Amino acid sequence: MAKRDYYEVLGVGREADEKALKSAFRKMAMQYHPDRNPGDEEAEHRFKEIGEAYEVLRDPQKRAAYDRFGHQAFENGGFGRGGGAGAGAAGFGSFSDIFDDIFGEFMAGGRRSGGRERGSDLRYNLEVTLEEAFNGKTVEIEVPTSVTCDVCSGSGAKPGSSPTTCPTCRGAGRIRATQGFFQIQQTCPTCHGRGTVISDPCNKCSGSGRLSERRTLSVNIPAGIEDGTRIRLAGEGEAGLRGGPAGDLYIFLSIKPHEFFQRDGADIFCRVPVSFTTAALGGQFEVPTVEGGRTRVRVPEGTQTGKQFRLKGKGMPILRSRNFGDMYVQIVVETPQNLSRRQREILEEFEKAQSEDNNPESTGFFARVKDFLESLGDT
Repeated sequence: MAKRDYYEVLGVGREADEKALKSAFRKMAMQYHPDRNPGDEEAEHRFKEIGEAYEVLRDPQKRAAYDRFGHQAFENGGFGRGGGAGAGAAGFGSFSDIFDDIFGEFMAGGRRSGGRERGSDLRYNLEVTLEEAFNGKTVEIEVPTSVTCDVCSGSGAKPGSSPTTCPTCRGAGRIRATQGFFQIQQTCPTCHGRGTVISDPCNKCSGSGRLSERRTLSVNIPAGIEDGTRIRLAGEGEAGLRGGPAGDLYIFLSIKPHEFFQRDGADIFCRVPVSFTTAALGGQFEVPTVEGGRTRVRVPEGTQTGKQFRLKGKGMPILRSRNFGDMYVQIVVETPQNLSRRQREILEEFEKAQSEDNNPESTGFFARVKDFLESLGDT
């Protein structure tokens, strides 16, 4: 059966650079790897074909020869010594080296020096009030975590003993296995990539080098903190396995919805309903502020819904700054409801006494609507 074009095998164009070739090879080798397709002869053939194509195209000299002469460049020992790439599986025994180069870190699995592994990072969700975010505070939290075993000091071995080199991998954390035509590296099943084993484990931690417990930590919430902020406490996560470094603790902050205020960055917004008469005649009212005080807002006569009054410096503190945002009071004019007979009579009298000057916006709008409808009738 005629060999397929190497570029076609990898699914790349002839102008593909080294990065594109490597990416295509990695993706396809993972897809057709025999470990993922046990007993699938077609997958094993494709895996071999992918490796052969990459072996040629990754080498500038071999690629140049292939681009010029095609597969004939490697027939009958036509390229270099030893048969070159086209000699089939026996001719490119360096494919295991290629695979190690591409997947070495992946195949190494969880190997750690001396079996030491970094502890996991932890997440803690903390909810604070808007007032607490304004003032800042110190909060004590209780976190379930793992700490270093105090008996074995994290080694996992019983006091007086120590971990020994793994007899299976001889400390490498990996072993070589034959898969079809190739040799690949796998994580050592005995030591799970650590390179060491514990023959006499600590009685308290059973060889893990750490214990589960709940820790109380003090967390400083700075003034001006925003919803969704993440605080990192380095080294406050889970203790490392067998004396490895501890992970980190990440605190994710959320701010409780407030009864009166909405927040946008450092600015505070407050919607205030006012009566129809207050909006028409003018008046004043008091509103609370986020720092715990109160302020008076004067409403001029004729105020409409949506009108905003800016209270400078009455918003949230700006993080890592001495400045503050502003507070915006937005007016919402409330239409009277549940009118008595007398109230209705008064409003009807008021309606009769109105002029166009009392409602300039509605008068102007309906005048434009009338002109628009008349223009449609003329067409």
